[in-house]
Amino acid sequence: MKIRIYNARILTMEENCEIFEGEVQVQDDKIIYVGQAQPDNDKIWDREIDAQKNLLMPGFKNAHTHSAMTFLRSYADDLPLQEWLFNRVFPMEDELTSDDIYWCAMLANLEYLTSGITANFDMYKKNEANAKASKDSGFRTVLCGSINDFGGTVKEIEQEYLHFNDYDSLISYQLGFHAEYTTKREILEEMAALSQKYHAPVYTHNSETADEVAGCIERYQKTPTVFLNELGMFEYGGGGFHCVHMTDEDLAICKEKGVWVVTNPSSNLKLASGIAPIQKMHSMGIGLAIGTDGPASNNCLDMFREMFLVTALQKVSTNDASAMDAMPVLRMATTGGARAMGLNDCDVLAEGKNADLIMLDLQQPNMQPLNNIAKNIVYSGSKQNVKMTMIAGKILYEDGRFNIGIAPEEIYAKANESITRIKKEVQKH
Repeated sequence: MKIRIYNARILTMEENCEIFEGEVQVQDDKIIYVGQAQPDNDKIWDREIDAQKNLLMPGFKNAHTHSAMTFLRSYADDLPLQEWLFNRVFPMEDELTSDDIYWCAMLANLEYLTSGITANFDMYKKNEANAKASKDSGFRTVLCGSINDFGGTVKEIEQEYLHFNDYDSLISYQLGFHAEYTTKREILEEMAALSQKYHAPVYTHNSETADEVAGCIERYQKTPTVFLNELGMFEYGGGGFHCVHMTDEDLAICKEKGVWVVTNPSSNLKLASGIAPIQKMHSMGIGLAIGTDGPASNNCLDMFREMFLVTALQKVSTNDASAMDAMPVLRMATTGGARAMGLNDCDVLAEGKNADLIMLDLQQPNMQPLNNIAKNIVYSGSKQNVKMTMIAGKILYEDGRFNIGIAPEEIYAKANESITRIKKEVQKH
């Protein structure tokens, strides 16, 4: 498939690159040209799209989520995190089947597309069903291991690592575990050894709440970051999801070891977990990315809302209106997320990169006037501006219509069937 998108404004997200007018050419799943408009030539295109001066840019990367938790959207709300997790979420999750995971992940994929998200970093269970949902819908997913004391073994994590990194071009896998507070030391030591065996990064929920950090200090006399580092967990980098309650020593370890911080502002606000010191991390040069977290704790898979909260919360928490300028935040949502997830071929618009891109409609009131397009995206942009979402050279969402091979109505029906059945099963207990 050869697609030419012309008469576009283009933001490649390459370092120091300004928005310019030109075109992007795609062949199969790759970008073959990004630059100034080319004169008519003999190339035969399967489709030519007049962008009408709208903006082409890399898709957003949701660097931490639990997609299939769409089944808990607006069900387990307005509770403290530990009560929410152990009394409401875990009992419902115990009833999940692979079929439930498939349809609930499909539902999340639809929402990602409407938000201009072209890849997600998904930490959940029954990964075969999750991977199949992404493959069937054409969505790009990086799966993350989620072993803990309640399920899974390090041997199974290793098998998944080998299996899903040779599964499909849209699917990859990173080593991970749920969190220090849900995983005993013996398992953590085995995970560190597995990381060193494959020279692979490791990802986990880290320092999400003050209670989590206090519990680790009580157990090991160290914060989670220091404890995991001393186990050798971060010899090949990795990432921490949330990282709200971090000490200076924790941040120094992240900087030294190349540990990415993935912030999830909506979830942290909704669960009253706190505000991560993103401005301080940015000033230190720590790698930063943005995630929505799952639909049970957010409840919206919307990168525009996350970007605004990243910058707004830093301004109010530091009492400095200049904190976290819009452009670094936009980088967190695109190139930062891609690199945190290991998707280095999806980070910018450039020849040879994967054709994962979006078109934002600038002909909307919230995008006018065009004083500064990048700032418009972060401060006033919304899902209504997502005109097109392309992944691996395929247009999966365009002008409000999905092209994933299945009707949205069927996905909605299947997801509602799942939650209805699960609630009945939980009530029996």
